[in-house]
Amino acid sequence: MKKVFFVIAITLVGFSSGAQDFRAPAYPLITVDPYFSIWSFNNTLYGGPTRHWTGKENSLQGIIRVDGHPYYFLGEPIPQVKTILPLVGEEGSWKYTFSHPSGNWYATDFNAASWKQAKGAFSDGNNAPNTWKTHDIWTRRTFSLETTDFDDLELNLYHDDNVVVYINGVQAYQATGWTSAPKLVAISAAAKDALKKGENVLAIHCENTAGGAYLDAGLVNKLQPSVKIPDATQNSVRVSATQTFYTFKCGGVALEVTFTDPLLPGDLNLFSRPADYITFKTHALDGASHKVQLYFSAAGNIAVNTPDQKVTWERTKARGLRVMRVGTVSQKVLGRKGDDVRIDWGYLYLSAPEDSHPSSVITASAASVSDFTRTGSLKGADDKDKPRPAGSDPVTLATAYDLGTVSSDPVTRHVILAYDDLYAIEYFHQRLKAWWKKSGMSTPQMLGQAEQGYKRVLSKCDAFDQQLHEQTVRAGGEKYAQLCELAYRQAMAACKLAEGPKGKPLFFTKECFSNGDISTVDVIYPTSPVLLYYSPVLMKGLMDPIFYYCESGHWTKPYSPHDLGTYPVANGRKVEEAMPIEESGNMLIMAAAVSHADGNADYVGKHWDVLTRWAAFLLKNGMDPKNQLTTDDFAGRSAHNANLSVKAIMGLACYGKMAGMLGKKDVEKEYMDTARRMARKWISLDQEGDHYKLTFDRPGTWSQKYNLVWDKVLKLHIFPEDVAPRAIAYYLTKQNTYGLPLDSRATYTKSDWINWTATLAKDKATFERFIGPLYKYVTETPTRVPMSDWYETTNAKKQGFQARSVVGGYFIKALDDKWNP
Repeated sequence: MKKVFFVIAITLVGFSSGAQDFRAPAYPLITVDPYFSIWSFNNTLYGGPTRHWTGKENSLQGIIRVDGHPYYFLGEPIPQVKTILPLVGEEGSWKYTFSHPSGNWYATDFNAASWKQAKGAFSDGNNAPNTWKTHDIWTRRTFSLETTDFDDLELNLYHDDNVVVYINGVQAYQATGWTSAPKLVAISAAAKDALKKGENVLAIHCENTAGGAYLDAGLVNKLQPSVKIPDATQNSVRVSATQTFYTFKCGGVALEVTFTDPLLPGDLNLFSRPADYITFKTHALDGASHKVQLYFSAAGNIAVNTPDQKVTWERTKARGLRVMRVGTVSQKVLGRKGDDVRIDWGYLYLSAPEDSHPSSVITASAASVSDFTRTGSLKGADDKDKPRPAGSDPVTLATAYDLGTVSSDPVTRHVILAYDDLYAIEYFHQRLKAWWKKSGMSTPQMLGQAEQGYKRVLSKCDAFDQQLHEQTVRAGGEKYAQLCELAYRQAMAACKLAEGPKGKPLFFTKECFSNGDISTVDVIYPTSPVLLYYSPVLMKGLMDPIFYYCESGHWTKPYSPHDLGTYPVANGRKVEEAMPIEESGNMLIMAAAVSHADGNADYVGKHWDVLTRWAAFLLKNGMDPKNQLTTDDFAGRSAHNANLSVKAIMGLACYGKMAGMLGKKDVEKEYMDTARRMARKWISLDQEGDHYKLTFDRPGTWSQKYNLVWDKVLKLHIFPEDVAPRAIAYYLTKQNTYGLPLDSRATYTKSDWINWTATLAKDKATFERFIGPLYKYVTETPTRVPMSDWYETTNAKKQGFQARSVVGGYFIKALDDKWNP
């Protein structure tokens, strides 16, 4: 994958009191793409470590020093971890067996002489030296301790799937499920007490219940921070489309911190630029003058997948900036793909304007924090102990500003945080670079350009944010607007804009915390409203790779493919999760929507042959779908699915609409008439009194018919006018505390589809009756992660998925308001 550059500017803006009522599940800080994506999972910016959207620590730290007194306002101390027992994948060996052992196999005195011995981890594939393909594995490992006096001893454990761990015969840890990388987990108090000087035994039983298999384990001591720093007092947090604003009270000083990600869809070069701004603004609150210094750091763990990976660092130059960078030693570009993974190639950059005279250092976090809290500056030399694991004396890029004496006049500084991924996507065995590199721009040039345009870009972000807020308030009310503002960056940052062959912009989605697929058609479909509203160019960039896959001969089936592979590798698949009617309908609907946005059919005319093939498939198979998956595949296969039938009908109508735009009036009439006949048949099959069934053959059921929304948005007039009102009236009787369930099978729901279903309402007030419970879910969910679109309507807990681009579907109401004012 190409390196991605991110710039963060910290701006100190006008202080305001009073916290915003809107509480996000997680707050976006750095949101560039699926790899450079850092969030606060807490109510306060200092309430915990900042994290990648997957939940792994991507550590940013901010400290303000007022009259010699330091306060944390961002992140928290990065734990120093000392390895006590290395992972076997790094060092050492263990005994193992695949046969169920008799007796207390985990006891210290158990005789394991008959067990086999191995060095390295176990897996079912090629990513570990030892092969494990049975259901169970039992392992034992002896190790010696010189002391049992530890700050916080934890297991460093990588297990797939269920695991039970013992230390000296005492259960230390147990978990169901799996991890995708080594994870630090707490050890039971009884197991800690069982440790002794001299020889100890670590024993593990792991079950491979499904999918992949992996096992490795070690022990680490998590050291306590050497410097204790109190927190500032956070007064407010506010989220707009491209910015997150925090305000704090720090002694007698007010501090405003703004994270700005210029995801402005009208400027693809700026949109693609992997540089975010972090702005700091401070002034005195009490009428007095105060000596103020600021500290900001970004850790090497932002540039690794796991903290055991070795990183190296250096200083570099860019016009008008002091620049530091860190990255892995291995630099296996585009070498890792999957879902719960982070980038481990390319380089993280932290830049500060030279004319603001910052001090800076690249060293262990504890050292730079200690230096700053004592002196208000960073005077130490750069750490020369390199390379080393990112989690060992965790290295940070740190910068500090001496703001001098601060009174009532605001003082502002900023930094730029960037990430260059070198290559972004592998596209049918060709490496693509990020769009911002298309003219040969280098990283130093990109950073210099970001700095030069700082004030202009912030002004453009402010204007765009205000415009988006007004548009969404007008469409759906204040609560709807706040949901859209939170959704905007999440949707855009779950995608990557790259330069395709012949200089074409290609936009790739990642199916975050679902299975990591790239360019999934039924993820593009719910994402589409935000792009149809703000950037049809990016919408085409999502669809073009699918069209190429089908038109190049790589895909020869009569229906649309599901995806192009696993992010960031888009080479197609030999075996895929087939959703024939789902994906064919999606592509036809989106193609018609793009044509509507463009006001012409030039785009679809280039792809008419494949669109015609998909329309023919729907005509033959779409009226009464056979047993197959829909986009809501977590609910399992479904035959005679009424909502899927609606999608097929909408797809055929959209094909007719596009034919008419191309001047093919006979085809338009044929397909529009066919779609209307199918709609009448659909009613006869699915209507049951005051509602519509989940499937044609199951009375007493119901489901959200969210696919019907395109009949309204595109003014197709396929279904009779009384269908949507009947459905809406029934749905209002089925809402739970946190929203409308997806259907009668369960009480969980999908937040994107609620927005689509609500848009069927004829008036804004009825629409808001659906948005109110959804807003309540977002602001009250106990699952603190970037918004999950699949959740439980009775308790607001996440069912699955997080940080996905499908929340771009929230903009369907705004799109309807734009196209049908």
